[in-house]
Amino acid sequence: MKSVVTTVIAAADSAGRFPTTSDLESVQGSIQRAAARLEAAEKLSANLDNVAREAYEACIKKYPYLNNPGEANSTDTFKAKCLRDIKHYLRLIQYCLVVGGTGPLDEWGIAGQREVYRALGLPTAPYVAALTFARNRGCAPRDMSAQALTEYNALLDYAINSLS
Repeated sequence: MKSVVTTVIAAADSAGRFPTTSDLESVQGSIQRAAARLEAAEKLSANLDNVAREAYEACIKKYPYLNNPGEANSTDTFKAKCLRDIKHYLRLIQYCLVVGGTGPLDEWGIAGQREVYRALGLPTAPYVAALTFARNRGCAPRDMSAQALTEYNALLDYAINSLS
């Protein structure tokens, strides 16, 4: 799994060199932010179902046509799958917070997603709306510390940009 440490080591190794001072500073910065990332992961874990449900409802409110017959949210099964997908993205963000890198999102959430959504005829805009709601919903200090919220929001932005 890709993290800051594995990325730095792999880059130095492929260049046939030892990690530079700049490489090591990057790793050190990641380690210094670890407590905030773990706080965000813990808070997300405790509220995952609520955050996902609120994000799902916000995306359906923004795109009510999805409930029309034949659309992506028109049956109970489709609704459950949409909510499941939002939870999946949030869990991957939680994993990224723990490892300190984008590896889980890259490997399990982003790789091939556009092709899958295109093949299934699913719009990505509702997922963007749901994740944007989750990002905008967060509040420091109500939900987590400011630094934890910054770490969480950065990963949400990363996922949003991959779907846009």
